[in-house]
Amino acid sequence: MKDFFKDLMVLYSLFFKIGLFSIGGGYVMLPMLRLELVEKRKWVNDRELLDYYAIGQATPGIIAVNTATFVGYTRRGIPGALASTAGMVSPSLIIILAIAIFIPMMETMPLFQKAFRGIRVAVSVLLVSTLISLTKKGWKSWIDGLLTLAAFSAVVLLGASPFPVILAAGFLGLLLRRHRSGLQ
Repeated sequence: MKDFFKDLMVLYSLFFKIGLFSIGGGYVMLPMLRLELVEKRKWVNDRELLDYYAIGQATPGIIAVNTATFVGYTRRGIPGALASTAGMVSPSLIIILAIAIFIPMMETMPLFQKAFRGIRVAVSVLLVSTLISLTKKGWKSWIDGLLTLAAFSAVVLLGASPFPVILAAGFLGLLLRRHRSGLQ
């Protein structure tokens, strides 16, 4: 029983460290996972690690968290999965909480306000750029543009709930696809 809890603490601390230093997403953590799991601890071999990572990518969610959960599960079942997942998300949670504590104090600082104005502009440009790119790839005809405009207007201008608008758009999309494939 003592070894079981020791393993859970090792899983938590290992993934805490990886979560703390893998800034940049799931791909950044792969070398750290290899070092810790394959070379140092010899818990898995390279093939198994790649399998865990592939499963982490294939399942919904964040690759780093999925991989940590899977490694923890294979090591110590559900308690291991919980310990690994908690270790992976703890650094981000702590950092976010620290930021949340200091934001009210920083909001009144002119430098902070200017930085956030710049960030808002950058994010807006990225969103518009993404919207244009997706629109070019997604619209097949002027009808697609008209439906997009109608859905946008329903939500933004008329205050409709997005859920029924998304359902209606999906239904109309299926009808249009069926109609288009019937024409060809």
